[in-house]
Amino acid sequence: MSPPTAASQRMIIRNVRVFDGVREKTLDNADVLVEGQHVVAVSESPVGGHESDGVVEIDGAGKFLMPGLSDAHAHLMGNANTMMDFLQGPTGALYGNTIAEARRMLLRGFTTVRDMGGDTAPVKALVDRGVFEGPRIFPSQAMISQTSGHADFAFVYDVPQEFGGRPSRTDDLHFTRVANGVPHVLAAVREQLRQGASQIKLTLGGGAASMYDPLSTLQYTPEEIQAAVQAASDYGTYVATHVYTVDGIRRAIDAGVRSIEHGHLADEDTIRLVGETGTWLSMQPFAEADHHYPDPARAAKNAQICTGTEQVYEWARKYGVKTAWGTDLLLEPQSAARQSLMAARMGEFFSNAEALRMLTSGNAELFELAGERNTYRAGRLGVIAEGAWADMVLVDGDPLADLSVIADPDTNFRLIVKGGQVVKNTL
Repeated sequence: MSPPTAASQRMIIRNVRVFDGVREKTLDNADVLVEGQHVVAVSESPVGGHESDGVVEIDGAGKFLMPGLSDAHAHLMGNANTMMDFLQGPTGALYGNTIAEARRMLLRGFTTVRDMGGDTAPVKALVDRGVFEGPRIFPSQAMISQTSGHADFAFVYDVPQEFGGRPSRTDDLHFTRVANGVPHVLAAVREQLRQGASQIKLTLGGGAASMYDPLSTLQYTPEEIQAAVQAASDYGTYVATHVYTVDGIRRAIDAGVRSIEHGHLADEDTIRLVGETGTWLSMQPFAEADHHYPDPARAAKNAQICTGTEQVYEWARKYGVKTAWGTDLLLEPQSAARQSLMAARMGEFFSNAEALRMLTSGNAELFELAGERNTYRAGRLGVIAEGAWADMVLVDGDPLADLSVIADPDTNFRLIVKGGQVVKNTL
């Protein structure tokens, strides 16, 4: 890995084929000028400047330059640690593993992620200060759950706090927060905002990784969800919800939730409603092999979830739903690199251009719902354009023709730039 370039310098990436993150047509034989952390020009005419003037020049040799990738449903801490790490491991190791995974994620070409559960605000602060390398992070902080909900990781014999018990280990680590009733839900939302959350994550239905909740369960009452939405809205941001089923999705939309996370078990009428209300569908292209579970019950839930993937994507396209892409890889560090494979898998459900837009400017549009909670407002995310953050990947190959090239970032990503700093250069 090459040493980072100084963020205050000028850099020109010459002779590249630019996919700007929006338009399918590329700009060929282009130069991209970076000053400090931002793109200041994208031109088919040679951009002025030379190394003798203190400008760093990189010859892109006609290769494909695209915005850095993004993941709308990442779990940096959850992806870097196992359940046993959370339950029995030293706290310092959890954060060390998270920081190491942040660097690996950046080297896979992911320059921005929305973290959907985990104490990543401190990691974000260190990355933003340049202490460690990693993507830009939109933290949700702890996943908020009811007792016996998707993010209740207490043991079955633990006494709920309402009856005099103490928080679970994952609650102590700010990975989860169990809260019941409107007052506690309000406090939980405000706690995450105090800790630096960009947006709020609620769990409104059953999940594969959790032990106590069949997929059919409805979690949180309408009043509890509305309270969370109000508290988030008062801070200028929004609520995203883990939910798979028709009834859960409809309850979430009725309460004002802005982003449905998953939704794999929806029906056509419900996906039509998602589109009509302008709600985001932040879905993942799950295959059974993406996750592994130690017991038949959770494995069966995983299999059921995966059966809905193709059909829901088809309906989302039919009804013009605003669709984001993410991974939701969780508690299996050995599978973290599947992030790249899952990105390439989007070519099975969308055109390559649609998939690339989703992975770049599309996700960025969802991230911007955080309003003033978005600490990256000084530049545009997910595009290569004047005023955008200089977050870019130079690809040896053409993802518009063959999306599979992004599945092998070690080989095919020849240059990775984040905020005007070169973090990888194998040209």
